[in-house]
Amino acid sequence: MVNNLNEIDHNSDMNLEEKVKKKLKEGWIKAWMMIEVLAVTEDAARSSLEKHVKRMESEDGVIIYTKKFHDIKKVENPLPRVSVGFSNVVELETVVKNFDKLVYLAMNYAPSSIEILEPGKIEIDAGEAQGIVNSIADLVHKFAAAGIGGVVIQS
Repeated sequence: MVNNLNEIDHNSDMNLEEKVKKKLKEGWIKAWMMIEVLAVTEDAARSSLEKHVKRMESEDGVIIYTKKFHDIKKVENPLPRVSVGFSNVVELETVVKNFDKLVYLAMNYAPSSIEILEPGKIEIDAGEAQGIVNSIADLVHKFAAAGIGGVVIQS
């Protein structure tokens, strides 16, 4: 259930609505995302998710025009050695400059789910595709350098 006190719908803002329409005509991508956080306190769940969305809003090439923060839910035994946690979910409607930026958001903001709403078909040039795969390779190398992942090479 959406908590109306935390629901922010900017569709009534005509300037923002017109800006979104203009960006879509320019070829931007309209997408819906859901992001979930799990924390050990309700306050931590709420504040961390709000900060996370604010950072995302500050990204160049991203317009978040609808935010729906859901009620925080208590979760029993969410992780090993954690008896109680608190989950908070936000649904976002966005427009992003290009597919590269959408992939960047997926890698850096970890939405649980992304749905591309418009356009029905996306074409990218070789330079943008190269940028995307290099970003993914960079992320894998950062995981490996931090000791939390990488690629296992089979012989």
